[in-house]
Amino acid sequence: MALYTINVNGKNHQVDVDSDTPVLWVLRDNLRLLGTKYGCGIAHCGVCTIHMDGEAIRSCAYPISSVENKKIVTIEGLSENGDHPVQKAWIEHDVPQCGYCQAGQIMSAASLLAQNPNPSDEEIRRAMNGNLCRCATYTRINKAIKTASKEM
Repeated sequence: MALYTINVNGKNHQVDVDSDTPVLWVLRDNLRLLGTKYGCGIAHCGVCTIHMDGEAIRSCAYPISSVENKKIVTIEGLSENGDHPVQKAWIEHDVPQCGYCQAGQIMSAASLLAQNPNPSDEEIRRAMNGNLCRCATYTRINKAIKTASKEM
């Protein structure tokens, strides 16, 4: 075990974990930030997506030893009151059904719009590729991203 200092949602936290512990489990088990979900565990489904220095990453695939001195943002840190333009657009377009994948979807969409405030349909498809939704709300997800892009 080793002591790591990580910055999550603007606050520094110290955690004593093995160096190969995935960031996902540090967020959930050590910091009790439960919005980031476990899906496949091999970075293929997108459920565990968070931001690291502004980039969307799969938290199940990054060991804690790789994130020191990086700024991590989880769904809990995206906005204080759930009023990020992507979150508001998700509600407007009734995107969630079961909701399990939505935090990862929202984090990927927010990262896309932070880097490209007016993405084309193809750019949205490319950025969201790998974020799986068992309820198949992809059409509403794309519409919500377009709506959010107008608000960013």
